[in-house]
Parts: sequence; structure tokens; C-alpha cells
Amino acid sequence: MICSLLTQGQAPVSVAYYSSPSSSISKPKISAHFPRFSPGLLGPISSPAIRAFCSKSGQGGMASSLNQDSISYLSQREAAEVDETLMGPLGFSVDQLMELAGLSVATSIAEVYKPSEYNRVLAICGPGNNGGDGLVAARHLYHFGYKPFVCYPKRTPKPLYSGLVTQLESLSIPFLLADELPVDLSKDFDILVDAMFGFSFHGSPRPPFDDLIRKLVQLHDYGQIQQRPPVIVSIDIPSGWHVEEGDIGGEGIKPDMLVSLTAPKLCAKKFSGPHHFLGGRFVPPSIAEKYELQLPPYPGMSMCVRIGKPPQIDISALRENYISPEFLEEEVEADPMDQFRKWFDDAMAAGLKEPNAMALSTTGKDGKPSSRMVLLKGVDKDGFVWYTNYESRKARDLSENPHASLLFYWDGLNRQVRVEGSVQKVSEEESEQYFHSRPRGSQIGAIVSKQSTVVPGRHVLHQLYKELEEKYSDGSLIPKPKHWGGYRLKPELFEFWQGQKSRLHDRLFTSIVLPQYWAVKYE
Repeated sequence: MICSLLTQGQAPVSVAYYSSPSSSISKPKISAHFPRFSPGLLGPISSPAIRAFCSKSGQGGMASSLNQDSISYLSQREAAEVDETLMGPLGFSVDQLMELAGLSVATSIAEVYKPSEYNRVLAICGPGNNGGDGLVAARHLYHFGYKPFVCYPKRTPKPLYSGLVTQLESLSIPFLLADELPVDLSKDFDILVDAMFGFSFHGSPRPPFDDLIRKLVQLHDYGQIQQRPPVIVSIDIPSGWHVEEGDIGGEGIKPDMLVSLTAPKLCAKKFSGPHHFLGGRFVPPSIAEKYELQLPPYPGMSMCVRIGKPPQIDISALRENYISPEFLEEEVEADPMDQFRKWFDDAMAAGLKEPNAMALSTTGKDGKPSSRMVLLKGVDKDGFVWYTNYESRKARDLSENPHASLLFYWDGLNRQVRVEGSVQKVSEEESEQYFHSRPRGSQIGAIVSKQSTVVPGRHVLHQLYKELEEKYSDGSLIPKPKHWGGYRLKPELFEFWQGQKSRLHDRLFTSIVLPQYWAVKYE
């Protein structure tokens, strides 16, 4: 939704508020081109939600990157003191911190490198806690759909570490000896997890870790002739780097991703790779206050958050190779409405957020199309129902051209459904019944929000809302405004799309005017 503040005697200063069915959070973005429009209020619905461990930056409903200069960095001494405090007076055990750290690493990897494209993971684990983080990360990556391998040259008999090894062996995760690894790691692996040395390491790496670090460094040379060399993910400290001064000689590991734990260490300022995440969501206020830590908030239930500058992405290279079951003509329901209900039920069962969100596209007499997201509020043998303001842009379009299209997209299932048909208003009684089934706040919002009209500022909307809230504070019936009600699209065409590998998607469509007729289309 785009809103703009109009002031007298000067150019409009606008604020754009973006709200989508996948997020109830609006984030302001300054602009200077659009008049302020009264927004439509998309109400939340009750449905299961997928619990994400990590939140990407720069996308709707996701956490934004925090400027690297505003984040606190720990020295080696401070990092050691923080760990001692966590495992001393604050009551954390080593295995608790290791589990949270390893989970943070795995979720950071999953945020950027999807198992469909980067499946084979080699976790190179050192003898200390950093190696334990790598072992835990390998276990989680297995459950995330990756194929992990582990190189763990210097095992320790301590029960914590032997237990982690047993857990991985129970999953049949292969353990490789250091001398079994090929000289060129790029031939056998897509991701290399550097979990050899953490912030407490001193001195120079000894065999076999010196040679393993060399193999990671040499990847840059092999990468010059490889189409896509494996990516390197370093945990907390790139192995071989100075904890505070970084890659002093400039010839060390150059990881593609750094996952800082608790708080980034000073050497992270020298990290120049595209992906820097912070993990280990266990810093209590007392430690943050003692060390005056400025850390980004973890959004929602995320176990990691991107920090630093967002990566520069080649849009043309963005692609997803969909892995989905086949959608065959002989398996489709004879009635497309039954097929829609079947897929809609699948979306609900999968816990997708707002599976009833749909893009509504309309065209007025000027022939210019317009699209926006609305929420499906009813589906029956007569069609698809949604509610809106009858004085909005979409309502004006429909009065001039009573035909529209709907598009449902269920990302978690690699599915979309497109519906085209004629549109008419639902009965006043039906609109009245639905209006009074809404939360009272949404009822007041429908009265206040004059969609697609210019208003002086958001304060006007808030003031009107407050006045009506006080007026009906006694619980009396809130009258439905005449300018608000529902529409029903009577379907004339359905197209069901199931994403497949290599862009050979399954597409089945049918026209209501040709009953019992299905056609197959391939992209």
C-alpha cells in the first residue's frame, strides 16, 4: 500500500507503506511521487504457521541487515570472559551453548545455500568447542535435507564429543580421514564448513590442520577453472586468522560465509565475503549491558540474523529448481472446484501462512490492468468471495469491466492456481453477515479507510478510528458502511501449476464452457 503526505505550498512528501498477506508489519520508505491513499486493512487470519529458524534480510516479512559499523565487536579477552560468565554464574553448560551454536550455523547455511543446489557438505572439525559446533551443525544439516560428511582428525574421549560422534554415526553420516580427502575438494563437495579453530586458539595450526587449511586456501586457485567451486562457511573465526587482526598475511582462507557466535569478534571487520550472519541467541541483558553490546535483534523465532551489508545479487542468476511430485492429467479431479479445494486443503495442512491470500487483477475501461493482494473469504459452487471498499480502484474497474483474474501462489508446495471469470457483488445480506463476523477493530477500520482516496495524513485516519472506537465502546452494534461489501468471481477458466525440475512445470487448465475438458501445457 502506498501512502503520501500532502502539505500545502510544497511538493508532496510521501511515505510508502508496504503491507502484504504474509506480513502484518508495515515498513516506511521515503518517496516523493505518490499521493497519500487511504489504505485497505488486511486482517490477520488464524492458521498454522511454518516456524522459521532464521530470517532473511531485504525481503518482505524478514529481518533487515544492521549496518556493520553500528555492531559491537569483541576482543579475544572479552570473548573468553563472556563465555566464562555464561558457563559460570549464568548457568549455561557447554553442551547447551554448543547445541545452540551448531543450530545457528546450520540455519544460516540453509538460508543461503539450498540443499537442492548445494547438497554435499563437508564439515572439517577441530579438537575443541569450535569442532563441536561443526559436529552439531552437521547433524542439523542432515535433518534439513543435506548430505553431510565429517572430517574429525583429532577426536577427544570426552563424553560430550564422543556423544556427538555417536549421534552422527547413528544417522550413517560418513567420517573421512584427513588423508582420504582429495587435493581438490571442489570435485566432491558443494559446501565446506570450517569448524577447526575458534577464538581461543593461539599459535600456528599443526598437522593435519595446516594442510586442511591449505586445501581451503587453494580452492581459490581451482575456482578459476571450475564453473562453481564449493563455498566455504567459517564458524566464528576463519581458521588461521588472527582473532583480532584477521588474515594478517592476506593469504588465508577467504570464506563465502562467516557465522559469528554470541557477538562478532574483531577479525570479522576484515571479512569481505557476501554473507555474514550472527548466531547463538543466548546473550542475556546483563552481558549486553556489561560489555555495552550493540547487537541486532533476532526477529521472531529466528536462530540467526544477517549482519553487515546485504549481498550484491545478480537477479538474472536467481532460480529455483523445483522438486515436486508429478501432477498428472489422469489424477486431476473432474470438477476444477474440487481440485482447487484439494490443493487449498493441502496448503492449510502444510501450515503455509495465509493460504487464502490471492492476487486480484482488474482492468477498467482504459484497458490498464491493476493488481493487488486480497484475502479469499469464501469459496462455494458459485465462486470465490472477497470483501473490499466499493469506492476503491478495483471496485471502479469492476464497475466498468466486470471480469477479473485471481492468482493463488503457495510457495511451500511449489503450486499456483489461476482463475478467470466474471464478477458481481454479493448480496447485501451476505456482506452484512460477514461484516459483523469480523473483529470490532476491523469493522471500524472498514468505516475509516476510504480506499484509493487522498487524505491529509495518517493522523486523520488514526483520529477517526479513535473517535469511532470511543463511540462504540459500549459494545453496541457497529453499522456496516454502504460503501463496503463483497464480490464473487464466477470461474470460467482454471489453470493449475505445479513446479518441476528444469522448468518443465506441469500445467493443467480447463474452461468451464468446455466441461469435462482438461488440457496439458508445459513451460
